[in-house]
Amino acid sequence: MAEKDYPTLENTSEEEFRQRKIKSFALRVGRKSAKQEAALEQHWPTYGLDPKQALDPASIFGRNADTVLEIGFGNGASFAQMAQDNPELNFIGIEVHTPGVALLLIEIEERGLKNIRIYNHDAIEVLDDCIADGSLSKLQLFFPDPWHKKRHNKRRIVKTELADTLHRKLQADGLWHIATDWEDYADHCIEVLEPYAGFENTAGKELYIPRPDSRPLTKFEKRGHRLGHGVWDLMYKKV
Repeated sequence: MAEKDYPTLENTSEEEFRQRKIKSFALRVGRKSAKQEAALEQHWPTYGLDPKQALDPASIFGRNADTVLEIGFGNGASFAQMAQDNPELNFIGIEVHTPGVALLLIEIEERGLKNIRIYNHDAIEVLDDCIADGSLSKLQLFFPDPWHKKRHNKRRIVKTELADTLHRKLQADGLWHIATDWEDYADHCIEVLEPYAGFENTAGKELYIPRPDSRPLTKFEKRGHRLGHGVWDLMYKKV
């Protein structure tokens, strides 16, 4: 399958990107190795999802099961590990950077996973256009771009508008797990979500949780620990 045949942001021109609404990610076009190109060619038809079609998990996975959605899975290693550790769950991953999608496809094949599907598209558009209300058991947002410069704070994905969307998409008592290695971003999440009536902090008001075993350590997080960098995990429940 030629690269142009699968949905991707990679071919968006710089001018088109600037004219779109404010994005929570920087569009970075990375080179793909021959192995990554082959993974896209061979495996995207099986695991890739069309952002123009409504998602029916029961049809896609051939079963009824709780569905976990992760926004921005990066290189996919920890996401694949979660799917391998929890075969009873369905996992939907969203990533705008095509090399990361290719790496996850390689992980899926090497691990023999059957419970993952992937979008290579803008997460906000996928949530709005593809995900049914009340259909997710958990939403994972791990290490989003912090947009740490004050003039860029408006690009942060955690905002009231996202909370509104996720409150609709999560089922009753559904969970929203956030992890960040920027303390300022963790404070920002607290500021946005503590006053939000539709979510309750499972650790208590303005408190963080220890990293749960369900979130595997990434190699970057391990390196950060060696350098003394902190990581902050938040878990909110839909109420």
